Amino acid sequence: MTSSSNRDAPFPDDKGIHDRRTFLLALGVLALGATGCAPRTPGEGATAPVQPPTPTAPAATDDLQAPEADALFSAIELRRSIRSFTGEAVSDEDIMRMLWAAQGITAPERGFRASPSAGALYPLETYVATAQGVRRYVPRTHTLESVVDSDVRGRLAVAALGQRFVAEAPAVFVITAVYARSEVRYGDRAARYVHMEVGHVGQNISLMAVHLGLGSVMVGAFIDEDVRHTIGAPAEESALYIIPVGTPG
Repeated sequence: MTSSSNRDAPFPDDKGIHDRRTFLLALGVLALGATGCAPRTPGEGATAPVQPPTPTAPAATDDLQAPEADALFSAIELRRSIRSFTGEAVSDEDIMRMLWAAQGITAPERGFRASPSAGALYPLETYVATAQGVRRYVPRTHTLESVVDSDVRGRLAVAALGQRFVAEAPAVFVITAVYARSEVRYGDRAARYVHMEVGHVGQNISLMAVHLGLGSVMVGAFIDEDVRHTIGAPAEESALYIIPVGTPG
């Protein structure tokens, strides 16, 4: 039985396919030549070494100016982790400036503070330990209230796994969190936002310290409950940061 179909032939119209392939190959070569990709002269083929581009400086324009050396720029540039202090006391005025940078109210009509907080819920509390004892910062009145009447810096150093510079710093900030304040709105994501916020607060303290001619270091290695008991914080609070501050030694 015969048929007009060529299904039994493995390569139907083989000559036609060959002609089309030849045409497409020639067309491709012409396209490469038109775009400048074909070799220009003998020796400039695909095997010629490729030279890296010569680096050039960006053109000077009004939109590309170096930042001015203002106070904030200098504080960011000079900030270092300082673990050696002279022992010179940090004045209450400077302590209050650092506390304001950390948690101070900057928009009284709405209660907004210097550091950003998810939902403006402000779950953090800030304490400062000095030779006179432990005091807690009250943002609403920008005041300090006494919590512990004795010097606990040595105990804080023990709770911080024996990091002696905690005891030697004239002022030691401790930041705690009340997670429940954020959990009411954010549930399981609250902890994430609280930990972001404590980073904002810590950075503000460290930058203000530099501005005041002081140094600081962030400490996260400690026994949480020992720190909380030492500063007299209630059970609902969790210790997150210890920040020793003083004149660099």
